[in-house]
Amino acid sequence: MTRPEIVLVGVDGSAPSLHALDWAVAYAQRVGWALHMVCSYSLPSFTAASLDGGYAALDDTAIQEGAKAVLMEAQERIAGAGIPVTAAVATGDAAGVLVELSKDYGLAVVGTRGHGGFTERLLGTVSSALPAHAACPVVVVPHRQSAPGGDDAERRDGDIVRAVRRIIVGVDGSPSAEAALRAAVQQAKVWDAELVAVAGVPVGSGAGVLAWLPAQIDHEQVLADVKAGLDVIIDRFEAESDGPTIKRIVLDGTGAELLTEFSTAADLLVVGSRGRGGFRGLLLGSTSQAVLHHSSCPVLVINRKSLPEE
Repeated sequence: MTRPEIVLVGVDGSAPSLHALDWAVAYAQRVGWALHMVCSYSLPSFTAASLDGGYAALDDTAIQEGAKAVLMEAQERIAGAGIPVTAAVATGDAAGVLVELSKDYGLAVVGTRGHGGFTERLLGTVSSALPAHAACPVVVVPHRQSAPGGDDAERRDGDIVRAVRRIIVGVDGSPSAEAALRAAVQQAKVWDAELVAVAGVPVGSGAGVLAWLPAQIDHEQVLADVKAGLDVIIDRFEAESDGPTIKRIVLDGTGAELLTEFSTAADLLVVGSRGRGGFRGLLLGSTSQAVLHHSSCPVLVINRKSLPEE
């Protein structure tokens, strides 16, 4: 299935969502895609005692005008980007709206740690629900301020959009991780970036997950076995594609710990939504929250629904 070459981005007027917009623009420019911006809102209601327990709805005129103003600000921000741009106001919960729209786009982009704008709409719910349920790949962009600049960075209003020069992908041998690796290879081609595959094995005494292992278990041998398995996967990918040479790293630690740590030295993390071993439960619980909400760089999420149909 060929996906539409359009980037979908959710904006809510907050600085983090506008920063995500900047990243979406940079990506669209890089690959020659169009951009579609969406600002959604839900009409609030409140219990009205005078209606005997019923509900009184508020007039949505002011809220709708506010959403339109958010889109106008966003359009002004990216004026001159040199790509086709469309915008729309949508009614409904932001997460639900973006999930529904995602089937018609090639990539969805949202920000994290939002505040202000439309009631922290891109903080938490959207950046957690969208990657898990979207029908297309999703990039979650953390708000970056006062980061080192240089030739590879673009500034808007004090925010930094850093060019993608190093990509880290979490690999554990599962089908979703292989899909993430395939996506990471594609992104490395798009950005002409270095690609590093990381596998985590929580065998150390501090990791806790495998603390039950007998003392006589050779932890170094466990790491070596995982490294051998990673080499098999990476060697096959390199033989099947004309992509970049992929560096391989196997370390003691959980997926959340390693990916979060590596994010400080990366420009993009790529993860699959269902892993095993060192990346068990990625995007399904505490691990997903740690990666998505504590990563220092954007995170590209590939889930089962976002995989191309065979």
